[in-house]
Amino acid sequence: MFEHKKYNGTQEQNYALLQMQLVALLEGKNNLITDLANAAALLNQFLPAINWVGFYLYHEGDLILGPFQGLPACTRIPLGKGVCGAAALAKQTLYVEDVSRYPDHIACDAATKSELVIPLIKNNALIAVLDIDSPITHRFDPFEIEQLENYVRQLISSL
Repeated sequence: MFEHKKYNGTQEQNYALLQMQLVALLEGKNNLITDLANAAALLNQFLPAINWVGFYLYHEGDLILGPFQGLPACTRIPLGKGVCGAAALAKQTLYVEDVSRYPDHIACDAATKSELVIPLIKNNALIAVLDIDSPITHRFDPFEIEQLENYVRQLISSL
């Protein structure tokens, strides 16, 4: 769908390479903040046509801003509010193709047109959510969503 600046294989090859890079970054680490910071940075350089990527950490009923790449963002999101809060509460991936049609969207960046949120769940406990914003509508296709869910599963397995 989109051309990757530094990844010139097929979409399948590019995502396979992304997974290998994540595994290499996480090897021997075991620090949540360090791992999430590197995971966000890796996605930022990998994904074209995004304007924000990062993590919100679950803490006492709220999502608290964690490591990210992009403009300054909302610092606290109540569970159940906005796309991030809804995905966290449901413990399920939530993809909003056009945020202008999502009544509870929290507009941290007015440039965002679509948003993908994938919860990080380990032993049935919510740890965080991965939030990816794009300045275009309908940014992610089903294959990419599946691959990004695999990325999150790999990340969770090393936490």
